[in-house]
Amino acid sequence: MTTSTEHWVLTFVCPDQKGIVHAISGAVVDAGGNITESQQFTSEDTGRFFMRLQIEASITKSDFEKQFEQIAEAFQLEYVLDFVDRPMRTVVLVTKADHCLNDLLYRQRAGQLPITAPKIFGNRDDLSELASFFQVDFESHPINNAADKAAFEQRLREFIYEEQIELIVLARYMQILSQEFCEEFAGKIINIHHSFLPGFKGANPYAQAHARGVKLIGATAHFVTEDLDEGPIIEQNVTRVEHSASKQHLVQIGQDVESKTLTQAVRWFAEHRVLLDGQRTIIFR
Repeated sequence: MTTSTEHWVLTFVCPDQKGIVHAISGAVVDAGGNITESQQFTSEDTGRFFMRLQIEASITKSDFEKQFEQIAEAFQLEYVLDFVDRPMRTVVLVTKADHCLNDLLYRQRAGQLPITAPKIFGNRDDLSELASFFQVDFESHPINNAADKAAFEQRLREFIYEEQIELIVLARYMQILSQEFCEEFAGKIINIHHSFLPGFKGANPYAQAHARGVKLIGATAHFVTEDLDEGPIIEQNVTRVEHSASKQHLVQIGQDVESKTLTQAVRWFAEHRVLLDGQRTIIFR
């Protein structure tokens, strides 16, 4: 009888110590498995060891976990074992800018992004037609005061637990999440932020950038924390612009960079390539 082969991704963090790689490799061999991809990193700042493996084996994931538990306990591993390319259950929050949402949904439908988004939430109705085009449910909750925000976050919280959501993406969602919500889902919320040199805050950042004649514009994808726009950085991109670029052209360039940056961050997270090391991230590309 032929036994089917399973393909997993294993990521873990633990205190740095001797024998970790040997023990992990031994566990894979004992399971009759084969390591198809391997990356590791030791943080001198925190004294922690990070590793990402992709493993093919003929035993089941649950059987491997049973064998692996003893090693995990011995080396104090904080680990995740998942199937390679399993679509990660994701909820996307939006306001009215459509470029990031469009890129995420297009790449999801095209099979280029390992996520599945059962619903889009917005604080406005502007993007309901776009969600409908991609055949994704859309739910809007206008936010005009603190009570509205609390009610929306409670509805979102219920949806996350009911639908077993693993990732929350802010695709130009122009509301600040509460400290309680950020702490509850720490390490699971990704935001995209326009970043210019110098940085421009407030309304119309592209108009400010045009007025100052910037030469580089870019975007930063980061984890959301209670400290606004100061969470651990996942990905950053910049592009050069010329003095001849109009405000409208800067907006177009900036939106392209934002979409690219957010989608890349979501892809890495969904592929279990992003590990947290305090205020920094370890990215196994």
